[in-house]
Amino acid sequence: MIIYEHEAQYYETDQMGIIHHSNYIRWFESARIQYLKEIGIDYGKCEEMGFMSPVMEVTCTYKSMVKFGDTVQIYTRFEEYSGVKFYVSYEVRDKETGELRTVGRSKHCFTDKNGRPISLKRSFPEIHEKFMEISTLDK
Repeated sequence: MIIYEHEAQYYETDQMGIIHHSNYIRWFESARIQYLKEIGIDYGKCEEMGFMSPVMEVTCTYKSMVKFGDTVQIYTRFEEYSGVKFYVSYEVRDKETGELRTVGRSKHCFTDKNGRPISLKRSFPEIHEKFMEISTLDK
């Protein structure tokens, strides 16, 4: 698990002065990319190597509001990895109070540059091993 920190920006707010719901998905992605980087999987380099991990599904449940200027911590955890798909969970908490703001989960697969599904274990065994490592660490 890693903790990714984000300060809510004015441009992320809606007419009611709270963070627009679409921004949480962006925060999830930033947290996931940072997680991968911290464990030695640079997403940009993965694309250069010839594979991607598109989002297949994402869920987000809002518990309480985040407003402009709030700093949140996004607790990011890898839940499952099969060699073909993986799942990541997210908890967004207020940095000051620890209050739970949002929970979410994303599902990803691996594809080649043409969008065809691939098995990471077969195609990129060294990256597969890193995913195996983190999927056991985050249990």
